[in-house]
Amino acid sequence: MRRVVLLAAALVAALGVTASSATSAASETGVTARTITIGGTYPLTGAASLYATIPVAMKAYFSYINARTGPDGKRGVYGRQIVFNVYDDGYAPAQAVQLTRKLVEQDKVFAVVGSLGTEVNVAIRPYLNSKKVPHMLVATGATTWGSEAKKYPWTTGWQPPYQFEGQLYGQAIARNSPNAKIAVLYQNDSYGADYIKGLETGLGDKKGNIVAREGYEVTAADVRSQMAKLRASGANVLVLFTTPKFTIQAYVIATALRWSPPVIYTNSVSATDTFLTLARSSGAGDIVNNTYTTQYAKDPANPKYDNDVSMKLYKQVMAQFYPKGRVTDALNYYGVAVAHAFVQLLYKAGKNPTRAGIIAQSRAWNEINPFLLPGNRQKTSGNDQFPLQCNQLAKFTNGTFTPVSALKCVTAT
Repeated sequence: MRRVVLLAAALVAALGVTASSATSAASETGVTARTITIGGTYPLTGAASLYATIPVAMKAYFSYINARTGPDGKRGVYGRQIVFNVYDDGYAPAQAVQLTRKLVEQDKVFAVVGSLGTEVNVAIRPYLNSKKVPHMLVATGATTWGSEAKKYPWTTGWQPPYQFEGQLYGQAIARNSPNAKIAVLYQNDSYGADYIKGLETGLGDKKGNIVAREGYEVTAADVRSQMAKLRASGANVLVLFTTPKFTIQAYVIATALRWSPPVIYTNSVSATDTFLTLARSSGAGDIVNNTYTTQYAKDPANPKYDNDVSMKLYKQVMAQFYPKGRVTDALNYYGVAVAHAFVQLLYKAGKNPTRAGIIAQSRAWNEINPFLLPGNRQKTSGNDQFPLQCNQLAKFTNGTFTPVSALKCVTAT
């Protein structure tokens, strides 16, 4: 425990707080003198269950915050323990709505934090906004979280917008492979549509180079037929706007079809060391080494960060509070990073946080998160409500992502 506290000392400044003590007064829902209760829904089972490790990693970080002595000399945040209630929505919007109602009406949460999935969060957003419950740091890069901030003031995003990410892929293809034939596999919902819009924007007058696109439903068993059609198109660049299950399938099926596109762009929410390694061991072989993606946070699978203070803290948190978790898994790292972001905002909301107060802090945010890539600052103001707007392109080779571009920052609209 002492080692964790020592490592954490270097991060205290990142929380932007001064020593203070909690008061016994608590007048906001979900807040008592000793606890603050939050919650979220996640696909612990079902088509997107490979994301189930994220809330476990989040809870691990909250457990660390609850156990360590904070800058005010107390454990937790201003002496309050963070209680994190997690429910399994199976990646089903209707189920998520019912469980979110439970969080608000039965569990009496202060805020819903980090719920995962574009369609899920679109479904629960109207209810949470009508109840004026903070719907924060959603685990999806849908562009709507920033572009519709005025319409849904209680909902906030965090990760870079999918359209911006797709735009970077399009620009890279247009620049490096202007005569490429492009095939796209995408999830047939607003998640996939967001990415495709960005890809077309980035391609510009080269968007006609998309020779085939195949969508799949999240309830589908596999994408065999879609991959066969994409292969038949003669494409030499494959773009995957897919969730992990179907990403892994795409690599494996391509190999089974004896199709090895020399360039594959895979969206960041599925292009992790864990999933690409799993694809390789499941039959994809070396095709995974043709993968390019984007990154906005430090990579726990890259040894270049072994001596980084925040990476050391991440590994200590995992060792103590989530020892079964794969420490090189970028999803676990994401969980810790987004939990840290919430703790930062909770401190900024003050000794007696209110729902309105923490939302106000998130709407005028300008703060470093040490788990992100240097230069990728959490920043919002006025009409610009995309907290993270910077990505770098990286190539995967034998378990390691190597940057192939500088960090690029663009306001997505």
